[in-house]
Amino acid sequence: MHPTSSPAGRLAAVGNQMIEIHLWLSAELARLRASLDPASPGEVRPSRDLRAHCLTFCAALGRHHTGEDAGAFRLLADQVPELRPVIANLITDHEVVAGILERVEDLLGDVTAMPAQLRGELDGLAALLESHFRYEEKRLVNALNALTGQPGTAEELLGLTAPQPAD
Repeated sequence: MHPTSSPAGRLAAVGNQMIEIHLWLSAELARLRASLDPASPGEVRPSRDLRAHCLTFCAALGRHHTGEDAGAFRLLADQVPELRPVIANLITDHEVVAGILERVEDLLGDVTAMPAQLRGELDGLAALLESHFRYEEKRLVNALNALTGQPGTAEELLGLTAPQPAD
């Protein structure tokens, strides 16, 4: 199903697209976590492929949150001012997530870092994102879907577009 090409139709899909992006990001993080063997002293360092996947995921999550802050959140704050406290909480979460992503990237570049440290950061990130995504969806999807006007594309508002499933 494709959204209509009208501005209202494009915007109505943005809240739903946010959920799709969250599902994709959660699945990617689950794949990353599953690719790490249980932590134990002396285990092999993360492979080049794991590093690349992890850095790609970190970049995508960062783009999503930056896009939301500058796009969807700004639009909602202007058009639905009662959501400003919710948006402020979500932006604070984005700052915490950015700190975790920075630590993950530092660990990936540190040849002395143990995989257990990386696993710990990814596990903490997964717990935070689970709560963050549900809160964001509960508080913002209906508001996003109810907005009218010229909103921009999902990528402009959410930082990413929802990946299309392979046929």
